Amino acid sequence: MAEHRRGANLPSLGGFNRTVVLDAVRRSRDGLSRVELAARTGLSPQTVSNVTRFLIDAGMIVESGTVVSGRGKPRTILRLEARSRFAVGVHVDPAVVTYVLLDLAGAVVAEATTSTPNAEDPDQVVRTMAAAVDGLVRRSGVAPDSVLGVGIASPGPIDAAAGVVLDPPFLPRWRDVALRDALGHATGYPVLLEKDVTAAAVGEMFLERGAAARDFAFVYFGTGFGVGLVIDHEPVRGSGANAGDAGHIMVDQGPLAGTGDGDGTRGEVGATVMPDRLVRIAVERGIALGDGLLAAGTAAADGADIAVDLAAVDRAWDVLATAIAAEDPAAQALAAEIGTVMGRAVVVIVNLLDLDRVVFGGPFWSRISSAALPAATAAITGSPILVPKHPVTVVESRRGTDVAAVGAACLVLDAALSPRASTMLIAH
Repeated sequence: MAEHRRGANLPSLGGFNRTVVLDAVRRSRDGLSRVELAARTGLSPQTVSNVTRFLIDAGMIVESGTVVSGRGKPRTILRLEARSRFAVGVHVDPAVVTYVLLDLAGAVVAEATTSTPNAEDPDQVVRTMAAAVDGLVRRSGVAPDSVLGVGIASPGPIDAAAGVVLDPPFLPRWRDVALRDALGHATGYPVLLEKDVTAAAVGEMFLERGAAARDFAFVYFGTGFGVGLVIDHEPVRGSGANAGDAGHIMVDQGPLAGTGDGDGTRGEVGATVMPDRLVRIAVERGIALGDGLLAAGTAAADGADIAVDLAAVDRAWDVLATAIAAEDPAAQALAAEIGTVMGRAVVVIVNLLDLDRVVFGGPFWSRISSAALPAATAAITGSPILVPKHPVTVVESRRGTDVAAVGAACLVLDAALSPRASTMLIAH
């Protein structure tokens, strides 16, 4: 049975109790009766009745049929009205900005992408992103006042308190961009800013059920390598909200050592699995030498500015994914080597936090997962230095390439809908 947080029968916590009830209904596939809600949440029948009346009037839950269980009056089933509220998620990537619109159930209603604007002109950045958000909402046909807010997933480091993107390594012109408040002013929506790996972990936590959402590491493979953490249903942000930089964990690189960059790397997982380096390795090994892969690999090998050529690296990764899907042995072997190296690094985190679940995801991961996930799983569960004696589950996120954007939208949904004593329900 899924775990549910307990409510409190205190009038001053009315908003908290609403989120407790709404969260329980949201996580139930078949809906719940008021009697079941009282049992699961610990709230009194009268409190449940008052809260459900409010949520029905707000259009967030609906009465949907009845069930007969033993003697007595049939019980009315309450279900989530998923299309009553929405959230926008924005993922700022060095190559593209991805926008998604989610409903309350976390389903993607609409999505769009734009080229990443040049942050030398912060005003233009905000205008571009605000226009994209407004266009996404307009094209979806949802009422603008049903949108709870906008979440932004950005490469770190960020200043979460100030809502500022500081100086992400692959966005050299994005320095001290006050994105949160400016985008909020431009769109009229509340805006949350989060580091991309943390946003991805929040999305996984919000959309999964039961024990799967309680404690886990989210291994994020995008332009860089990072790990988002959730412990006891809470994302680990750190004192500056920049937790997750796991790239300096030292690993046995195996066949990836000393290739792709002449001198090799120092053995750090982040440097070992940089996507541009892996493209160069693919070129050296003669894997799927299509125009996109060859062009990106050659440009990177010639010392081109990789910040300018990230779009070519992304296209090259699509070619690599096609080769893996076509069962090209060399491409599959490369993906397996990548998974193995990442798995070796993750063992350190599993040991440190005694985790029983690891989730892999991100825009670059999803394209190699068919070959990389089995290798990563074997590297983790079969590691000779693995400390926990309980089973460790290793899975791929179901969010696909848009995992960070979906996670950004889930920041808003989680803030609005998840039960915390400090969180009041956002209502329109």
